[in-house]
Amino acid sequence: MNKGRYNATIRITITALFMAMTIALASQGIPVPGGHLYLCDVAICLAAILLNPYEAFVVGGLGSFFGDMIFYPLPMFVSLVTHGLQSVVISLISHKTFKSHPKIASGIGVSVGAVIMVTGYTLGKIFVYSTFEYAMMKLPYEIAQGVLGAVLGMVLCWTFGIRKLFTNLVERNHAATKEEKKEDLT
Repeated sequence: MNKGRYNATIRITITALFMAMTIALASQGIPVPGGHLYLCDVAICLAAILLNPYEAFVVGGLGSFFGDMIFYPLPMFVSLVTHGLQSVVISLISHKTFKSHPKIASGIGVSVGAVIMVTGYTLGKIFVYSTFEYAMMKLPYEIAQGVLGAVLGMVLCWTFGIRKLFTNLVERNHAATKEEKKEDLT
């Protein structure tokens, strides 16, 4: 098997795994008085820290879109845009800024991503439900969900070593691909 294809297969598989986690977690909420805190933001933040912006969009945007389509279709387009934008911004900040301090970069990324998520869902609720009052009533839950997703995503990535596992897997396959290209040239 071509190692370049193997590396692409690994990345596609990881993206699909995170997308499946996002869809599954979109159905699982922590009940709180007056609403739920959905856990899909944990998978979205973790995936966005690890993956490139295109892969992150697939996980966050399409994953939450399909999750909502299956479990609660009314806000599915709000989820597509909001979580898609959130994922892309987290990925860009995590990969393009503070390259010598990746933890700081991903912390800034998930913080900005949480603001995008809260703003997007608040505006989306005003549009979908046509009432400003309902959106303001749900605002504390959106903030709590954004903070929970950002914090748990960072903890899983950096404290539990998922970033290191991901990097080792991708770099090992990337190095093997480079070695194969060298052999092909000789």
